[in-house]
Amino acid sequence: MCRFMIYKGREPMVLSDLLTKPAHSIINQSFDSRLRLDMRNPINGDGFGVGYYSTDEPCIFKAITPAWNNVNLNNLSMCTKSRLVFGHVRASTQGVLSETNCHPFAYGKLMFMHNGGISLFEKLKRKLVDHLDDEYFLYIQGATDSECCFALYLNTLHQMGYNPGDKNEKFTHNILRQALVTTTELIKNWQVAITDEPSLLNFAVTDGESIVVSRYITSKTDEAASLHFSTGSRFFEYEPGLFKMERLNRSQDVIFVASEPLTFERGDWICVPTNTMLTITNNNTVLMHPIEDEFYDRGVSERSSGLAMSKGLMGGVPTKNGTGSASVGSTLAELPPLSREGRKPSTEYAVF
Repeated sequence: MCRFMIYKGREPMVLSDLLTKPAHSIINQSFDSRLRLDMRNPINGDGFGVGYYSTDEPCIFKAITPAWNNVNLNNLSMCTKSRLVFGHVRASTQGVLSETNCHPFAYGKLMFMHNGGISLFEKLKRKLVDHLDDEYFLYIQGATDSECCFALYLNTLHQMGYNPGDKNEKFTHNILRQALVTTTELIKNWQVAITDEPSLLNFAVTDGESIVVSRYITSKTDEAASLHFSTGSRFFEYEPGLFKMERLNRSQDVIFVASEPLTFERGDWICVPTNTMLTITNNNTVLMHPIEDEFYDRGVSERSSGLAMSKGLMGGVPTKNGTGSASVGSTLAELPPLSREGRKPSTEYAVF
């Protein structure tokens, strides 16, 4: 399935240092993922998208060609800088191969992307679109469950009293998070009414200032699609193609969120627990909030990674062997489920 990457920094970064140059960048992951535990569908070649802010509204570049073989992307990334970047590579599960089905999606100053899938979406799609006001129903141009989820998110903001199409509308991170919680709850309720097969809902949304990302599954026994984050004072290239996060102090000048780690430094990355919302505020504070519904387990239950692995949605944090390459075989699969997710049996969630 899909993978996404988010960058937010106090200083703009050249897109090539995020997307193309790192040895395990999201573009390289799309055809050569050394961390992917399931190789049933080993490439993400069904299009890609890059969204970034240089003004109040997002600039988005999409293509249906494989990301690793797009000359325009290489040229664009070498001469473009931004403080906030969304990147997405697609392996299609819903919808045909077209630019309208590629992520990220944008509306006004909002940008959205999704990793995962809604179970039996074809049976609950009518329920979802019937819930939408005409404006947000007519926004849908493609055929993916992801774009419908974004339309539902926009509709939710509207019902909360906000105008998602107004670039002067002021959102806070709490508003963005509450809208995503409500959107997720609606999808969950419609899905569980027709099937017990879990939906995987890793959503990411931003207004160009704050970011909210979910790691969620409608199951109490399965892990959600993998999600990691990293913070530091500088992300830099120390050898050709090899990048790492530098921490000179406790500042969070650089923040990454990714389906799969972008470096091979195990200490660079923290795994977001299943059924959690990750928030990055406008001043770069990172917060985590549990999604407390019937599928919330307070971090004490052992979850299985089998479902996410079977869909190609589980990527681990690697260690290094003597040659400096990633060694996955003896790390993630052999760890107990809580350790595999990077958490301990606890109800406490860190605030960074």
